[in-house]
This record gives sequence, C-alpha cells and structure tokens, in this order.
Amino acid sequence: METRCPSIWLSIWSKMVAGSDRKTEKVVQVVEMDLNGNASEAIVDEAVDRAWHLLGQIDALVNCYAYEGDITPPLDLKEEELDKILRDNLKVTWLVCKAAGKRMRDYGIGGSFILLTSIIGTERGLYPGSAAYGSCLAGVNHLSRALAMELGKYKIRVNAVARGLHKSDAFIKTVSEEKQQKSVKDIVPLQRWLDVKNDLTSMVLYLVSDDSSFTTGIVIFVDGGQSIVRPRMRSYM
Repeated sequence: METRCPSIWLSIWSKMVAGSDRKTEKVVQVVEMDLNGNASEAIVDEAVDRAWHLLGQIDALVNCYAYEGDITPPLDLKEEELDKILRDNLKVTWLVCKAAGKRMRDYGIGGSFILLTSIIGTERGLYPGSAAYGSCLAGVNHLSRALAMELGKYKIRVNAVARGLHKSDAFIKTVSEEKQQKSVKDIVPLQRWLDVKNDLTSMVLYLVSDDSSFTTGIVIFVDGGQSIVRPRMRSYM
C-alpha cells in the first residue's frame, strides 16, 4: 500500500462580530508532519505548536489519519510493516492528543478530541488479514475512553467515531466491483457503503460543537448498521 505522510487535522470554532450580529464560522486548517521513519514526540509537539500559533489556540482536534497496511495473514506479516502500522495508527495518535491536551490544560480552555477509527477495531468487525490494523484501532478506541476519564477535569472531551467500510478501504478493494455491489446488500442494512464526506461530517461537527458538551468517553458507530449484522465478512466477500 502506498505510504502517505500523516497530517494533523485541527478544527477550531471561532466567533466573528459583524455589526451587532454575532456569527459563528467553522475554520479548518491542516498542519503536515513528515513521519517517515521518525514518529518522535518532538516532531509531533512542534507541529501542534505551529498549529496553535497559526490558529491562536486549538479548541478541537480531529485525528483522521490511518494506515491500513497490507492485508496479510498475521503469521506472514513482516516486523517492519507491523512497526509502521503500530506507529502511524496508535503511537502518533497518542502523541498528538498529548501535545494538544497539554496546551488546552495549561491555557485552561478545554476542548474536544475526535478520534476517527473503524469498525475493524471493534469486536463487531473482525476481518481476515487486518489483525495488526484492527488491534491498533481497538487501542485508539480504548485510548479515547481512558483520556476522557483522565482529561475531563480539564474540560477536555474525548470521543471516537468508528466508521463503516467504504469502497476505498483495502479490504473492499480485494474483490471485484460487481461483488462489492452484490455484497453490500447483505452486509449493510442501509444497503450502501459509507460516504466518507457526507456520512462522517455531521457527526464530527456535532462532537466538535457545544451541542455535545456533555458527551465524552464513547465510541460512536457510523456504519449504516453494518456492525450489528454479519460482522465477519469472509463468507460474504
């Protein structure tokens, strides 16, 4: 699978004053981190610091990078590939949350973390060849709950969003287009694959906003019901 450089996606909600009317606008900025071969805390912290100064502060962090790796049986997965999967999916997520969380704590502003994962990281979605990737996502789901417990006193909310599969996922791409269309009707109650742009956006915006001010420490499934029926796909793909 092609290697990409992970990026931090930072969302901040700011206020605009126009005459006597107050308007709210959503501003999204991206700060890239080149982590090829080096996922050090110093690199991540420096990137978050640049984002902080760019935006004035960080009110919300949306961690949306993921590296699926090769769809490989666990007994055949090479150590180098395992290290990359662990680094990009679990370690970097930890370091980004730590860097942003320290600043939210020190400045006393609170905030919201949204960690995007997948049903592959839950007991409802076990897929052959994704043991390493799924284990990392399970770790991120648990991290969201642990951080919610630890950081609540700083008014920092932490939630995870476990998305369903979409047609660009490595596992789905292992079968033909015809079989994808036929299988989705058996696998997903809403009978379509996830639309990343439209299906995830509303949930992320809800978790960023004050509308979810009392919501923390949960994993929300956005999967069209895929995780509640026939969670193991070997027989259907």
